[in-house]
Amino acid sequence: MRRIIFQMMVSLDGFYEGINREIDWHVVDEEFNEYAIDLLNSIDTLLFGRVTYELMADYWPTMEAIKNEPLIANKMNSLPKIVFSRSLTRPSWNNTRVVKHNIVEAIQDFKQQKGKDIALFGSSDMALNLIKPSLIDEFRIFINPVVLGNGKPLFKGIDTRLNFKLHKTKLFNSGLVLLYYHSD
Repeated sequence: MRRIIFQMMVSLDGFYEGINREIDWHVVDEEFNEYAIDLLNSIDTLLFGRVTYELMADYWPTMEAIKNEPLIANKMNSLPKIVFSRSLTRPSWNNTRVVKHNIVEAIQDFKQQKGKDIALFGSSDMALNLIKPSLIDEFRIFINPVVLGNGKPLFKGIDTRLNFKLHKTKLFNSGLVLLYYHSD
């Protein structure tokens, strides 16, 4: 069975974006990109909510992305993408399929299909919909050594206790710490 890997970067105080949705504090350097390429090589599908999808679709197909990060851009542009949205009608990014209803059923179906793992980047609101029915198999949380003071907390909307088991860690030279968790 395929696994769903949810990945997100958060500040030391637990926010994944600033109060004005800024993510300019994310650390993306050569070491991070090496990790990203390894992850992209281990998956065959990307999942997004509409907002994250539109942000990604506005960057990765551009000449700037292709020039600055050619290996990652190539993978991001060529991998199949599934975006969950009730309002998106015409996806602009190649290899994109829109799913409008029954997110949980669709994810359960995708997990049963043959293939590599599936990655969910960002899309915290969508991740919340997948946490309760236990559809996320691995949580990869980057801790960035910055305090934002305010913003959108990662697990906002979860109203019950969640227990995780730390499975692995990775320390980056930039100070990023990547925590690999499995849910109980």
